[in-house]
Amino acid sequence: MKTTFISKEGNDAKFTMVFTGEEFENAIVDAYKSNKDRFEIKGFRKGKAPRKIIENTYGEDIFYDEALNNLLQMGYPNAVAELDLEVVDQPKLNLGELKKGEDVEITATVTCFPEVEAKDYFGLEVEKIEHEVSDEDVEKELERVQKAHSSMETVTDRKTENGDTVMLDFDGSVDGEHFDGGKAENFELKLGSGQFIPGFEEQLVGKDAGEAVDVHVTFPEDYHAEDLAGKEALFECKINEIKKENLPEINDEFASDVSEFETLDEYKKSIREKIQKQDDETADRIMRDSMVQKLTEVNDVDVPAAMVESEIDNMLQEMQQQLSMQGLSLDQYMKFTGMDASALREQARMDAQKRVELRILLKAIVKQENIEATEEDIEKELTAFAEQYGQPVEDVKKMLGDNVRYFEEDVKSKKAIDMMFEKANFVEPKAKEEE
Repeated sequence: MKTTFISKEGNDAKFTMVFTGEEFENAIVDAYKSNKDRFEIKGFRKGKAPRKIIENTYGEDIFYDEALNNLLQMGYPNAVAELDLEVVDQPKLNLGELKKGEDVEITATVTCFPEVEAKDYFGLEVEKIEHEVSDEDVEKELERVQKAHSSMETVTDRKTENGDTVMLDFDGSVDGEHFDGGKAENFELKLGSGQFIPGFEEQLVGKDAGEAVDVHVTFPEDYHAEDLAGKEALFECKINEIKKENLPEINDEFASDVSEFETLDEYKKSIREKIQKQDDETADRIMRDSMVQKLTEVNDVDVPAAMVESEIDNMLQEMQQQLSMQGLSLDQYMKFTGMDASALREQARMDAQKRVELRILLKAIVKQENIEATEEDIEKELTAFAEQYGQPVEDVKKMLGDNVRYFEEDVKSKKAIDMMFEKANFVEPKAKEEE
């Protein structure tokens, strides 16, 4: 096969692939051998009819399509590699006249990854985000840990109080008619939690264990069950048990029990450092996101439609994976939201466009700044990926095969972002306008 580059206009490239008559003939022979068992010709056992007989019966070109497909299956990737083209869509092929024994010329028009010159990527304005951990932040975390280590104690010497947890039997009715979902036994309810409709929990305060209580409430007008919305209801309740939450005292002993530290002061210091680290990482991510958004704003990129559609496909696949973790399918999600596949794609289009623009610009910056990825960089990225999915690195490499090269591109892109971030113009946040 001979490959000849013709032209490149914008993101579209055109080239020809010429297969010799001998190559075409060999491909026809292979197609005949692969398909001869499909033909039943009178006077011949199935699969035994000579090629000439089959061609006379069904037409000389009976094997042409498969022969051409076989030639292209190997020839097209070789041509793209030879011309060093990064193709982002299926090729448009134009076939010349076919004559047995003569060369076959195929013209391919392909959409390529855009080659752009990124500009103004150093000194991008980024609003600075800083947060100093307060004593209140530390206390909130301490209270969260304290609550996580609390215990429940049955109360027998007093009536219910707000904040208690009661084990409750209840049976609800409207106008004497019981309704679905209105009955339960030994239901665990924390008084004051707002878990039940307004007015319900308050009527259970000041009651004894074992006491029967009639609770009268009115369902809100916007209640999710339309047949109950706005209606008065009676719940016949019985309090089986009263429990109160016992919180451990926050002191040195508490710190020693819940952490590696011996004193409360040491534990508080570690909490402060942990929160600060998390806040700094969040701020860093937000500032980087803001910076790359500015990058796409100051650069105009001609994005091939095929790349956007492909990115939408990727985004919907990611969405499907996230939904499956919640036990939902994409079809169920569309049913719940009232969207069809077309509306879902349109909803993702703007984000997909921005993602592709950023990818194109980062690749340009990598080229313009001669950014390289070392084997150590790639190995580190692969290790992090493997740890995320709980797989051995070697297994991940085998699974990815040639796709490992994408990790090299990721490393280079991250280095480009790091370089821009180091040279960004950090400004103080703008004061919020008074309402």
